[in-house]
Amino acid sequence: MSASMVWTGVAIYVVVSLILAYYSRTGKAKDMTDYFLGNRKMGGFVSALSYSATTFSAFMLVGLAGLTYAGGVGALGFELIYFAGVSLIAFFGPRYWVAGKKYGYVTPTEMLGDRYNSKAVAVVTALASCLFLIPYSAVQLTGVGYLLSSMSNNAISFTTGVTIATVLAIVFTLIAGIRSVMWTDALQALVMIVTATLVVLVVVSKLGGFGTFFTTLSNDHPGSLTVPGNGFFSFPAFLSLTLPWIFFSISNPQVSQRLYMPASFSSLRRMLLGFLVFGFIYTLVSILWGYAALIKFPGLENADLATPTLLSSDLVPPVLGLIVMLGIMAAAISTIDSIILTLSSLVARDVYRNAAKKPSENRQLFVGKIVIPIIAVLAYLFAQLQLDLIAVLSVSASAGLLVIVPAYFGVFFWKRGTATGVITSVIISGLLVAILEMTKIKPFGYGSGVWGFILSILLFIGVSLMTTPPKEKATEFMSFIKTELAKHRKKKASL
Repeated sequence: MSASMVWTGVAIYVVVSLILAYYSRTGKAKDMTDYFLGNRKMGGFVSALSYSATTFSAFMLVGLAGLTYAGGVGALGFELIYFAGVSLIAFFGPRYWVAGKKYGYVTPTEMLGDRYNSKAVAVVTALASCLFLIPYSAVQLTGVGYLLSSMSNNAISFTTGVTIATVLAIVFTLIAGIRSVMWTDALQALVMIVTATLVVLVVVSKLGGFGTFFTTLSNDHPGSLTVPGNGFFSFPAFLSLTLPWIFFSISNPQVSQRLYMPASFSSLRRMLLGFLVFGFIYTLVSILWGYAALIKFPGLENADLATPTLLSSDLVPPVLGLIVMLGIMAAAISTIDSIILTLSSLVARDVYRNAAKKPSENRQLFVGKIVIPIIAVLAYLFAQLQLDLIAVLSVSASAGLLVIVPAYFGVFFWKRGTATGVITSVIISGLLVAILEMTKIKPFGYGSGVWGFILSILLFIGVSLMTTPPKEKATEFMSFIKTELAKHRKKKASL
């Protein structure tokens, strides 16, 4: 595909997205709730598409396809386990939504600080989220860089692609906060799912149809259809990859923060159901992409180039290839938008507000907007390192967030949990994950997330049992959640 064609497609995408982002504004955002949560009035359809575009980013058609190319069918099991973990949203989602309505939470870590009656808990968990989410942002930028450079036959450099994605993420985020992000997400998700599905059907057809497709895999790449196959997905490797994915929906604040946004319980349910349907289709499409690249282009040095190489080949009509490329690019940028927004809200709400002397909502919002380009630049610098497989790096970033999961469970289900238990488990376990990731050490073959998660559970429970819990706050909080959920269940039953 020519560089001029790629540039033309990017230009059209930018213009359409900017127009949509601008018209998504409903006046100037006056406070944190409006800018970061859309005033808690998001509908189920838009929420579902936005949630899907945010979650299924460059990780899917670039990262998951690359993982399939490298390790075979184990990648399908890896992603399906993520869907099993999404069931946690059905369990935690209503609790987050009710708590957000009652207490006015803007961020998940603000909820942690309030429930454990400790400003330090909010600050520590917010900083830990920033530490591990900035590399995940870089993963999305890396995906765009690989995509544009490969599709243009290196006429557009990796750095140029990363720069374009960074600038667009900042612009979309600043225009209208979460509203512009969600409406551009919705458009991107629709384009992404329709074109990706259409193109993969075209590719499989050109490779002889599904019968010939899988026969070729069985004959030429038999290891790609079994586990562990070529050895990539050993049990320790599989567990290390999947454990962070099981708890992704509650450990990653850019995802769990969206549980505060729907306008109603019914909107929350539609968001979840729409996401599950979208995700299942997109998972199958991504797996087929990886297999198609393996059949057509075996021996690629970098598995993350599987999709870009396939899109720029003669198997895909140039116009369709360009549209899919733009869909992947848009999904990656939507994820960066969401992460940047969430991290800036964490800094403003949980770090700045607790460090300053009762700053106003306007002041917090001002600080949040200032932080947006800073976070984006840090992600840009990290992306330049071009580390590891995109899918593996995504999981490594999420592994660090696993250490906060026990604290989230404690919020709703364990009155005995304490602030000291949260702080100790997050700091010590987070340091362990960081050290193991930097040194590439895997004790007994298991990754950092496994060890960090186990240690965080032990420390949270052990330290909490030795310290004094906020009994009054815990009782009031948990009683209110239980009462409100009972009311909603009763109301639903009466309809």
